[in-house]
Amino acid sequence: MTTNISPLAPPPLRVLVVDDSALYRKIVRTILESSPGVQVVGTASNGRTAMELIREEKPDLVTLDLEMPQLDGLGVLRALRDESMCPGVIMLSAHTGEGANATMQALRLGAFDFVLKPAVGTLEQNTARLQSQLIPKVLQFASSRPTVGRAVGQTPTPAASTVRPPTPESPPSRRHLADHPLAAIGIGVSTGGPVALSHLVPSLPGDLPAPVFIVQHMPPVFTKSLADDLDRHSAITVMEAEDGMVPAPGCVYLAKGGFQMKVENCGDGVQVRVTSDPPEKSCRPSVDYLFRSLAHVYGGRALGLIMTGMGDDGALGSQLMKRAGARIVAQEASTCVVYGMPRVIVEKQLADSVLPLDQLAGAIVHACAERVNS
Repeated sequence: MTTNISPLAPPPLRVLVVDDSALYRKIVRTILESSPGVQVVGTASNGRTAMELIREEKPDLVTLDLEMPQLDGLGVLRALRDESMCPGVIMLSAHTGEGANATMQALRLGAFDFVLKPAVGTLEQNTARLQSQLIPKVLQFASSRPTVGRAVGQTPTPAASTVRPPTPESPPSRRHLADHPLAAIGIGVSTGGPVALSHLVPSLPGDLPAPVFIVQHMPPVFTKSLADDLDRHSAITVMEAEDGMVPAPGCVYLAKGGFQMKVENCGDGVQVRVTSDPPEKSCRPSVDYLFRSLAHVYGGRALGLIMTGMGDDGALGSQLMKRAGARIVAQEASTCVVYGMPRVIVEKQLADSVLPLDQLAGAIVHACAERVNS
């Protein structure tokens, strides 16, 4: 019997599994082989073997453990960068602070994303948890392959900026805004965010005249490592947000993984509130949750920025900010690892500006100066 295969069907995603644990190699392989359109081309128990197989098999994607003998995960990423090889890499990370710090380094070295190794529960429960994390990341990578087809360690190439014409929900005129200095910047970002933020945040001046609030989709522990890493490389002060903080100019507040972050009027001032409110669109922290509060507290004196990431978190919040008179900026497609969240903003005609990664910091600084001095 002859099987007819559609000539339009995309080729399978070829994946190499790398882990020093035989059990995890088996689990990850089984999970991947259960997903249509995925072909496991091999497994490796250490980094040196992995590099040999990558040269031979040229996989599209590698699932990579951090801690391995002979050559660890970070060593593999450095070798891929040095040899200009370009498979995508999804890290398998531990829940610990040490694992989080290493994961931040891996993302800086070009890893596409990471998933957490389940720490407690039965084998069946842990396999189900890992599958629920890993398969969406693999599908994200597969859908974004035209965008991320570049050597590990390379950032997207900036493209020309696009300024969209005013829409019926455009903010008030510049003359009106001149009386209302920019009071807050909100940023929403997901997949590809740590690397994008490592370009954006260090480019902001330490004397930025407004606080910055960031929601990066990440689990607990990892947001603290990201905040510390950004703070070490930035003139502006970066911290993981704590409940009750008073927002200050020249400070960046990163939402804590596993919690929601909002701003709230309190007496004569504003406070950061970190809550256990339910996830929104399966996200906690949620961009919509933050942006909704920015619209309520700051109105037209806020700026919203939507960066690389999958899904549409931030779309509803951006719409509310826009209605309140705020300006919305979206990251340009070719500089996103995953053009999902910004794409929704552009398609809904909520973006006043669509800018490449290397112009976003300048846009923030310009918006602060424009609203204060114009």
